[in-house]
Amino acid sequence: MNFLNLGTYSPQQCRIATFSRNLRDNLNKVGERTFIAAVSDPYFTYAYPDEVLYVIRQAKLEDYISTANAINNNIGLDVVIIQHEYGIYGGADGDYLLEFTARLKKPFLLVTHTILPYPTANEKLVLSTLCRQAAGIICMTKNSSSMLSRVYGAVPEKVYIIHHGVPAFKMQDRDSLKQEYGYEGRELITTFGLIGPGKGIEIGIRALKRLIMKHQNLTYLIVGRTHPMLVEQEGEGHGDRYRETLIELVRRLGMQDHVEFVNKFLEPEELGEYLYMTDIYLSPYPDLNQAISGTLAYALGCGRAIVSTPYLYALEMLSEGQRGLVAVDATAEPLAELLDRVLSEPVLKLKLEKRASLLGAKVKWPYIAKQYASVADSLLKSKAAI
Repeated sequence: MNFLNLGTYSPQQCRIATFSRNLRDNLNKVGERTFIAAVSDPYFTYAYPDEVLYVIRQAKLEDYISTANAINNNIGLDVVIIQHEYGIYGGADGDYLLEFTARLKKPFLLVTHTILPYPTANEKLVLSTLCRQAAGIICMTKNSSSMLSRVYGAVPEKVYIIHHGVPAFKMQDRDSLKQEYGYEGRELITTFGLIGPGKGIEIGIRALKRLIMKHQNLTYLIVGRTHPMLVEQEGEGHGDRYRETLIELVRRLGMQDHVEFVNKFLEPEELGEYLYMTDIYLSPYPDLNQAISGTLAYALGCGRAIVSTPYLYALEMLSEGQRGLVAVDATAEPLAELLDRVLSEPVLKLKLEKRASLLGAKVKWPYIAKQYASVADSLLKSKAAI
């Protein structure tokens, strides 16, 4: 099959762009040719690689229409994969995408990254329409599958659960990496991802404050650059406003020796190294309705001991099989209690790592790409049989 993936794409730095690149690369590895239609935001100009056949300017409705027509005329393309996230498409709640799908004559798989339990009327209209038009719908958890049917009217027979993919990071020794990076003798708690409001990092910092008297060799690594769209929207000199509030919080709490910001976008190899030298991965999201977290999936893929706030994705991925510890709410005190348990009980930490690794082996990208290909193949065969 020849696929075309629609969504943001590298070198743009956002989680959907990374997801699209990983899916494309791994579909190619399992024998499926995959090309890209890249949605480009209005703030940057990107030098896209050769696999990008079409570029849609986010805010230009005419680009959605012309690209759909061009895809229809491209006889070499069999299936379109649409990465759905409200914020990456133009119009109200990304409804320019509906102009694209209304004209698209190729079958498409809809990959749902954000499924809101209480959408506005227009948010519901956008995703409900896409679900109705799609040949197949991919979500990443059982809870998401249920919500698609219950809230958005998706036909259950069209919905497939495929986990968020994780790179096949090279496994490395924790102590050797700590020595290489200058953290020898430190216990490392890590949170990574593009930095911005809503990530809950201030909760993590306050949780750490409760631990340092007992665990004096503790370091909290906050890994990732400020989201580039946030930098652009807030203007020159103001884009790191959220990070500055975090730095000020660290200073006010006297935590300078225990919190370190790694302010850059990590390529996969380096990200794997940070994860493998981590003792506990902390996922402190305050939005309890968050249905997907790629960063949590990455931590599972590396078999880390994980402590998290009780958002939807964490509850499903960690509670089943006791793969991680989930706090009772998204505040510092219960997070600190769970972090202390893992730090104080080496046997518990080892159990959590082993349980996470068992699932992690099943969410590596090569395995996930095969599932995408299998779903698309079955849908094309069903269409041909009609």
